[in-house]
Amino acid sequence: MKIKQISLFAENKRGHIVSPVRLLAHESIDIRALYLADTQQYGILRMIVSDWQKAAETLEAKGFTVKVTEVVAVEVGDQPGGLADVLAALDSCDVNIEYMYAFPRFRADKAILIFRFADPDAAIACLQAAGINVLASEELLK
Repeated sequence: MKIKQISLFAENKRGHIVSPVRLLAHESIDIRALYLADTQQYGILRMIVSDWQKAAETLEAKGFTVKVTEVVAVEVGDQPGGLADVLAALDSCDVNIEYMYAFPRFRADKAILIFRFADPDAAIACLQAAGINVLASEELLK
């Protein structure tokens, strides 16, 4: 139920994100979700991709600093309160969220939340006990 995420570190300068994205496109690697965070000096581009191993190898071969981490994807109703319900379930289990991002309209009325947890196994157990759909990698990437 854990999904591999690629984190790419790049200088916070114009054009530094287009190069890795083009590299992935050239290798027919599909970006399914992404999140860009920045500071004045650098940015972190976090991506869920169709082939994380190939993506990491491709980017590292071109000199990019890449880190692979495990995240958890949760499917929720794309409606007011969907996020609140998930957060309430996690709060009841005392699970620490390191960061999260979302993308809407995964399926007709569903959205996806991507979480990085301090303890992903405990978070998955908590979410499943609350009846929240935790997605396997294959479900998210199909």
